[in-house]
Amino acid sequence: MKSAIILIFFCGAICYAHQISSIELINNAREYDGKNVVYVGEAVGDVMTRGDFAWVNINDGENAIGVWLSKELAGEIKFTGSYHAQGDHLEITGVFRRNCIQHGGDMDIHAQGIRKISPGRIVSDELDTSKRNFVFIFLAILCLVLIFVRRQRSR
Repeated sequence: MKSAIILIFFCGAICYAHQISSIELINNAREYDGKNVVYVGEAVGDVMTRGDFAWVNINDGENAIGVWLSKELAGEIKFTGSYHAQGDHLEITGVFRRNCIQHGGDMDIHAQGIRKISPGRIVSDELDTSKRNFVFIFLAILCLVLIFVRRQRSR
């Protein structure tokens, strides 16, 4: 019984791909080529539908890597990062390709599954009134200095 539990644990550890960063993928692309990886990051840009599939860029904070996924999986992405929104934070499980022949030699991940770690949201930037007030005060002082300089020259 004990050996069966150890065997199940050992097989699970071998079959599960570990989370990897974009820097590790880029620097060791040859080593990871064709292997299952787990990549975590924010969906950024647009989800670009291509027939029954879609492209989306996933940014882990250092770099963005293109992910090729089914239209069905892409449908789970509700927010992508932009000036007005924070994108869904996703965990992508798939096969890494350092030189994908199917996609013109680009580095990409062919997603087999995605898991939403946290949903994105609309970002509302509030106007920083202290900066606005500083500019108005600075302009008023500048105008007073110009008036003072012109009066001094006219005398």
